[in-house]
Amino acid sequence: MKSGIHPEYREVCFLDLSTGSKILISSTAQTRETIKLDDGREVPLYKVETSAESHPFYTGQQKSVDTLGGRVEKFRQKFAKATGKA
Repeated sequence: MKSGIHPEYREVCFLDLSTGSKILISSTAQTRETIKLDDGREVPLYKVETSAESHPFYTGQQKSVDTLGGRVEKFRQKFAKATGKA
């Protein structure tokens, strides 16, 4: 491998701002901030708005459009009249 052209691969702490959970993984993400972990190590900190800890899809809080009071069926009925496919 050529030297000096590859990004630095190191442990980075990803902080979910909505839940406060921390995920420590190896990454090449560039950061300016650092955080001190419970074990005393200081690692780069990368802040994210949402992660698997807070995203509705992963937490089971996501709602399907089809189950929101028949909104899809109401839409189809409304525009079936306009197109003459009633």
